[in-house]
Amino acid sequence: MDARGTAQLSVEEDLEGRTDRSYSQGQLVVRRFLRHRGAMVSLATLVFITLLAFTSIGWGPIPGWWRHDYIQAMTTQNGGRPTLSLWPFQIGDHPFGQENAGKDYFALVMRGTQRSLIIAFVVGIVSTIIGTAVGAAAGYFRGWVESFLMRMTDLLIVIPLLVLAAVLGQMAGGSGIWALALVLGLVTWTGLARLVRGEVLSLREREFVAAARAVGTSPARIIVKHILPNTLGTIIVSATLAIASAILLETSLSFLDFGVQAPDTSLGLLISTYQNSFTSRPWLFWWPGILILAIALSVNFIGDGLRDAFDPRQNRNKD
Repeated sequence: MDARGTAQLSVEEDLEGRTDRSYSQGQLVVRRFLRHRGAMVSLATLVFITLLAFTSIGWGPIPGWWRHDYIQAMTTQNGGRPTLSLWPFQIGDHPFGQENAGKDYFALVMRGTQRSLIIAFVVGIVSTIIGTAVGAAAGYFRGWVESFLMRMTDLLIVIPLLVLAAVLGQMAGGSGIWALALVLGLVTWTGLARLVRGEVLSLREREFVAAARAVGTSPARIIVKHILPNTLGTIIVSATLAIASAILLETSLSFLDFGVQAPDTSLGLLISTYQNSFTSRPWLFWWPGILILAIALSVNFIGDGLRDAFDPRQNRNKD
């Protein structure tokens, strides 16, 4: 960055400080995030897809508003083609068409979206908790604790993730999506652990941590109350990226028949099931593919917005 760019950055920081002086750090993060257009559009898209998936066909004992379910087979109408039309706009009886047995494909895709979203968010939460705990312990305690935890992390990194997830997914796939999500979360935390360890290594030498040690504060309290809040930005951004990676990983495993097992379904399993219909009935392939792409891109853009909100310097002069 040249002198002119440095001066401009200083002016921008001064203006922002004068404008936002009355706001707390958390309020500033929220304001920056709300001003990120890409993140806002992506958040609205993700909320819309989630609400559509869970309200249309219902969830558990709660009924949905869509008139068909994903189980009932019906007589195929018009070759199973989608009845959705943008001009003139009409939804029709089967907007996404019908699959080979006559089941309503909209209901099937919504069911698959539900399962994929559940797996993605559970994997993101589990991997974030494990990665944060391992990284914080390794960075704070150092010594043999760090050596053991980091060597275990390196061992998992060396093994190809897709191979490890396929083996464990095959073992847990028949136990339901919750077991599959837990297993995937147990093998996808390594990247966050390294990031948190690096943050904790720098924070543990700061004055406020030394002061907490001097008054006899326990290590667990120092980590939870003093160190982790200062790594919250890194953790939240990594969690969003973990969710995006998880839905793509689940899609890959289900496509290879190592993930969600029939009679249940997911977006990846739908693509795998109807991949041979790509040329004759392409809508059976495109609808789940479009939703996978929309969810993954939305979560990634939300992560970008959170990154810029926690550290606004990252989206300024990068040259």
